[in-house]
Amino acid sequence: MSRLPFELFLALRYLRPKRTFFSVITLISILGVALGVAVLIIVISVMSGFDHDLRNKILGFNAHITVTESGDAMKNYRQVSSVIASNKSVVGVSPLVRGPVLVITQGDTNRPKYQDAPMMLGVDPKTQGKVSDIPTQVKEGKFDLSGRGVVVGRNFADNLRLQVGDTLSIYSILEINKMKDAYENKRDLKIMPDDYEVRGIFDAGYYEYNARVIIVSLANAQDLYDLNDSVHCLLVKLDDPYHANTVKTQLEQALNYQMNDGTYYAESWTDDNSGILSALIVEKNVMFYLLFFIVLVAALCILSAQITFVIQKTREIGMLKALGASRLQISGIFLAQSAIIGVMGVAAGYGLGMLAVTYRNEFLHFMRMATGWELFPESVYGFHELPALIMPSDLAIICISSFVICVLGGLLPAMRAGSLKPVEALRYE
Repeated sequence: MSRLPFELFLALRYLRPKRTFFSVITLISILGVALGVAVLIIVISVMSGFDHDLRNKILGFNAHITVTESGDAMKNYRQVSSVIASNKSVVGVSPLVRGPVLVITQGDTNRPKYQDAPMMLGVDPKTQGKVSDIPTQVKEGKFDLSGRGVVVGRNFADNLRLQVGDTLSIYSILEINKMKDAYENKRDLKIMPDDYEVRGIFDAGYYEYNARVIIVSLANAQDLYDLNDSVHCLLVKLDDPYHANTVKTQLEQALNYQMNDGTYYAESWTDDNSGILSALIVEKNVMFYLLFFIVLVAALCILSAQITFVIQKTREIGMLKALGASRLQISGIFLAQSAIIGVMGVAAGYGLGMLAVTYRNEFLHFMRMATGWELFPESVYGFHELPALIMPSDLAIICISSFVICVLGGLLPAMRAGSLKPVEALRYE
């Protein structure tokens, strides 16, 4: 005799016909649940990976807070830096000059000249490492900004066919505007660009930074923009970047109270990147709700399967009721069937989803080699490889909610089976 409760015993028995291990309709139901769970795990893990990796790239390349002064430049930035550094949450402060520039390569008989208009960052090599990871992200050459040294991004170097040791000519927008004004006023003004040597090539892991940023010394950037001893802003690094909004308010209050020569503003890294970070969160939530309809469709498959089972087993239901089985016990048989299908479908979907997430990049590399298609272009998505982050909370929500939906899918047929009367069930037997 089986030690299982008879409801569970009959549920297993009904799911396994005499001639096959599983009925076709049962397999379809399990497959539907498995695909729904697997797709949810894959998509939500990838979206979480995008959010996690993007935050890490932003926090590694940029400062946590940027402090600016009303006007075009900050003259007394050293005194402002000392006030900022007095905050107990601040671990580093560094000045910055930034602005767009025109870059022209030195062509020769073997290669043409190339030009681009990247964003130039003028940094202090002594303090930049305290506020960002740029000095440690140099993959070729070294982080050397002495003299006329420049460090460029990996994709920028590829686009302009640059190598360490090559020479760049750099015009600032200020210089271009001066020549434009002179031309409009019929004056002859020629400004020769400064030549810079490529000393290093960095890889921040994010296409936008690698393709659109070049880095020079603070002194050279000040010369390009005629700032003398002024800077555009101060970069601030905190011991906890997720307290940036609180600390920025403290810094604004301290600076505007202690400094009487200007109005100071602070922006956190979440302010600067609020658009893309918010879009990722919204997209992740929307994708979850949309893809969850796959599980709902699988639940409808379970509903139709259970209706079929109830119709097929009407005679058995009548006999069980005649032998004294209660309404709850009869309903329990078909609810147990739904639960078994749900468990097997969720387990299969979990395994399939985890396998796909684990070998996602290997699959993309294989598809690129086999078909030549770039399914995940770096220039569009910004990352070398497809990111993913498996969060236990997401897995729990997906698996538990899918199981509950599967059980609820068999609730109506189970209630119908439990409400059958013995006389009606055996009327045509």
